[in-house]
Amino acid sequence: MIDRYSRKVIKDIWNDKNKYQIWLDIEIAAAQSMEKLKIIPKGVSAKVKKKAKINVDRINKIESQVHHDVIAFLTSITEKVGPEGKFLHKGMTSSDVLDTCFNIQLIQASKILLKDIDGILKVLKGKSLKYKNTVCIGRSHGIHAEPTTFGLKLLGFYEEFKRNRKRLESAVKEISTCAISGAVGTFANINPKVEAYVAKKLNLKVEPISTQVIPRDRHGYFFSILGIIAGSVERVATEIRNLQRTELQEVEEFFGKKQKGSSAMPHKKNPILSENLTGLARMVRSYVVPALENISLWHERDISHSSVERNIGPDSTVTLDFALNRLKNILQNLNVYPQKMIKNLNITNGMIFSQRIMLEITKYGFSREQAYKIVQNNAHNSWKKNISLYESLTKDLLINKKISNADLKKMFDINYHMKRINIIFKRVLNK
Repeated sequence: MIDRYSRKVIKDIWNDKNKYQIWLDIEIAAAQSMEKLKIIPKGVSAKVKKKAKINVDRINKIESQVHHDVIAFLTSITEKVGPEGKFLHKGMTSSDVLDTCFNIQLIQASKILLKDIDGILKVLKGKSLKYKNTVCIGRSHGIHAEPTTFGLKLLGFYEEFKRNRKRLESAVKEISTCAISGAVGTFANINPKVEAYVAKKLNLKVEPISTQVIPRDRHGYFFSILGIIAGSVERVATEIRNLQRTELQEVEEFFGKKQKGSSAMPHKKNPILSENLTGLARMVRSYVVPALENISLWHERDISHSSVERNIGPDSTVTLDFALNRLKNILQNLNVYPQKMIKNLNITNGMIFSQRIMLEITKYGFSREQAYKIVQNNAHNSWKKNISLYESLTKDLLINKKISNADLKKMFDINYHMKRINIIFKRVLNK
């Protein structure tokens, strides 16, 4: 996580001040519950809430001596609160605070990520409708296949990000748990009612069974979803990069008046933002494997997951947030060239209609195998001689015997490929 690829709004979620504030909220909620259960004296939580101050520098100084972040935090708070501070953390263990806090931070970050996705959905929806009938060539294996529309391409991305939103909502539910179960998770030194109170107070669910730590399969799922979303970002970015190639030039990233594309070649306009997204997506996906490896801890707990999560928690969410916002801006300002799309569509001189021609001529008595061979031979002839497929077919004796040129011409109608576009849009947009 570096400033170049970070937005402050989400980066601040992972700073020490916010983390320690969440720790304090957890401790106060636990103290409130313990007061109700008459485990600690009444008024402790109120005094802590009034007097406690987060002093990051002081906490860091204490930690440099005791080498334990939670103890350093509690010591710093007690210095401000006074004698009542001794009642904090009663029967609790460090993971109760750390794990519950980590989940809260992931939830906070996810709220921003969900807004980011909403922004992309809005742009994709608008652009897909704008270019709904903008005809372009569809490609398979990088080779011209059959006509589609640019709006349909964007609609596919829109539907994918709708799925991503649902996935992220599901992942948030997965990690929205609270564990206040004490050492090895047996509640030996703390009442389970404290956990239930804290969970409700912080809008979390009780972790059904924790072994001092919240099970990391939950987090493995969460970070896997972030990896999938990053994959979707790269999918869109890769399409833009490909379509901006000089040979295609169907779309182009916005290029500012003062922008420069190359230190050596003044003519260059490179898809640097989309390329950047490809790199950022690789980073977010790289965090998935360590998250999955965190699932297997020794016995009831170890801390091999801790150093991993201190990195992947902020890095994955901050990087994905940046990537999603960059993608939205690329799409908003994307230059689209419909005329170049039509030009590219016609490069193969009508060969993109081969399937329809094959199917149509079977109506004139040819078997499918015969029809396939006739169209294939003429397509190859068309390509070799640089003539249109229509011209080649009109000179084919087998075709001449059964099909008029007028009927043959109808098989090259571009609108044939557009006739069910509305059905697909209605499926996705319900209109």
